[in-house]
Amino acid sequence: MAKLYIFGIGGTGSRVLRSLTMLMATGVKVEDNTGKPYDIVPIIIDPDHAAADLTRTVKSMQDYVKIYNAINHNNCNKNNFFSTKINMDIIQSVCLPLENTLDIDFKEYIGLQDMKDFNNKPNANYALASILFSEKNLDAKMDVGFKGNPNIGTVVLNQFTRTVEWDNFIASFAQDDKIFIISSIFGGTGASGFPLLLKNIRAVDENKSGCANVKNSIIGAITVMPYFDVKPNENSEIDSSTFISKTKAALSYYERNINEVNALYYIGDRISKQYENSEGGSTQRNAAHFIELAAALAIVDFASQGDLSTSNGVPSRTIYKEYGIRNESAELIFSDLDGGTNDTIKKPLIEFTLFCKYMNEQLKDSLDQPWAKDLRYDRNFIRSSFYNTYLFDFKNAYMEWLEEMNNNTRAFAPFNLIENKNDLFSFVKGEKPAPVFCIDSNYALFDRYLNKKSGKVSRDSAKENIFMELFYMAIDELVHDKYRL
Repeated sequence: MAKLYIFGIGGTGSRVLRSLTMLMATGVKVEDNTGKPYDIVPIIIDPDHAAADLTRTVKSMQDYVKIYNAINHNNCNKNNFFSTKINMDIIQSVCLPLENTLDIDFKEYIGLQDMKDFNNKPNANYALASILFSEKNLDAKMDVGFKGNPNIGTVVLNQFTRTVEWDNFIASFAQDDKIFIISSIFGGTGASGFPLLLKNIRAVDENKSGCANVKNSIIGAITVMPYFDVKPNENSEIDSSTFISKTKAALSYYERNINEVNALYYIGDRISKQYENSEGGSTQRNAAHFIELAAALAIVDFASQGDLSTSNGVPSRTIYKEYGIRNESAELIFSDLDGGTNDTIKKPLIEFTLFCKYMNEQLKDSLDQPWAKDLRYDRNFIRSSFYNTYLFDFKNAYMEWLEEMNNNTRAFAPFNLIENKNDLFSFVKGEKPAPVFCIDSNYALFDRYLNKKSGKVSRDSAKENIFMELFYMAIDELVHDKYRL
């Protein structure tokens, strides 16, 4: 199976990977132009390993992998939920480690105090460092990212090529594999990390096994421009008033120097919400945003691109893409999105959200239904590790992701997420559910579809697989009948 290596740089990289994970759980496919699926290999580059944006992304990916491994993936299965493989074996920690960044500041990292002569007087290197870096730069701690200072990031990030994980990436990279890079352009880690990573891929050490495949790989990237602000804080080095000027400067640099990528995507938003000003660590926990979902769709689009090639490290051409919506609205629903986006996400999101709502609102009350009794799904199954740990935790993370986008600015709010058992199918905003001619409605109708499909699902597999297969088959037909999808 061909692999798509996705490098998520900094906090934005983690958040886009989080959105991609949620989309893949719903059944959104990451496939080439012939319909063959990719295995996803996530690699995060971020010195701030304690950042909540990173840790909750990794947790969701770990739960996803546990669920994926419990499900059969063959032509006999109809289930699309969790159907794309996330490969966490090549880079087991997910993160590329950055050494010597814990509990030290930048001047210690570069050895500023050693830049003196025998008389303890600053030498030329000390003078140069003092010109290139401000006092704030030199005093900056290294373990919480680069806080909007790409000049620091460029120095520190270059070390990832000396890690075992980098060597594993190169050695595992096959001829048909691809690379995608996620970064923001208005901060420090992403703005410095993207050009640096791109350079190191194209100029990969020729003595390393697999170097030719990496050097001539097909590379896509998304550059995320400002889409949020942070509250002013005189004690913080992060100042959102500089985001636009930094973006303009970086774009000018990209125009002149970024010519090693096969496909480059741009995205941003002029409507923004003001977040808390956090320099990193466990308090850096930005709410999910539609921009991150749309950026994840750039990965899906890139995977399907054909007719891209690279020779001797130089792309034959570069394609450029931007993202747009159909209707300008502060609260987006499916009808505000372009037809191509809806073709990709509308049905999968509706189906998986309905699945999560059933687990939240109904499952325990339906264990006496024929489908549950026939297939022996009882409270012991609900207490199993598969359901009570991995699937339950992922369901909570997915619903939290939807809630955060729903409450953000610009909002993506296609669903009414408040429990409404008496009018279940009105949960999709802007969609009038079609009538189904039977006496049952709401969750009773849902159970009717489960009962109907329970006799058709193959029982020649583990209970976890049968559970996912049953629910997907029932929901897929139910959504078709109610929403004509």
